[in-house]
Amino acid sequence: MRMRRKKNLDERLRRVADCLVDIGETEGGYQGLPFCAEKLDLVGLFGNAHPVELEIGCGKGQFAAAIAAKHPERNFLAVEVNPNVVVQACEKAQAAGLKNLRFLLLGAEKLGVLLPEGSIGRIYLNFSTPFPKKRQAKRRLTHDSFLQIYRAILTDGGEILQKTDNRILFASSICAFSRCGFELSDVTLDLHADEPEDNVMTEYESRFVSLGQPIFALKATKR
Repeated sequence: MRMRRKKNLDERLRRVADCLVDIGETEGGYQGLPFCAEKLDLVGLFGNAHPVELEIGCGKGQFAAAIAAKHPERNFLAVEVNPNVVVQACEKAQAAGLKNLRFLLLGAEKLGVLLPEGSIGRIYLNFSTPFPKKRQAKRRLTHDSFLQIYRAILTDGGEILQKTDNRILFASSICAFSRCGFELSDVTLDLHADEPEDNVMTEYESRFVSLGQPIFALKATKR
């Protein structure tokens, strides 16, 4: 079921225009393909040539804002398909004055149209919708079709970091990464049993950890 647009959404989006990447007019509203399929100029967008990292499915932006604040030496793009949600993420980043964080209101399947090949050093997939039924497998953000897009935009040696609480998604992701030529490492069925020092928590992660639920995690490297 499609979520109803929030009241004053367009006005709120205009107020955070400095945080939201302008991809021009689109077919089909917010989720359409750009009429002009030019690749984004990431150096021009951020005003520097720092490494760029990408979160796909950023939700309300807690992770994106936290990691951007922690690493001012990097630039971050956060992707979210729902305008009701991305506006909250933009407001959070704007209030924090984060100049190294920008948001894309777009479906992940369009990333290959907008992002230059070899331009992203790391991709974060944090608690993506699991789509556990077999007939939904193609919608998973770690399906082979998405992984081919990620391979194109990642640098050589670029990484994908995945965290999830869903065992079915995690198992299918491991198979997909292997099929698509990624090298797996740091695979764990309980991330917080020995939590890395540089781990940045998401909204879902904080909730699951408080409930004692294990978090599955891995790193997949482009080879």
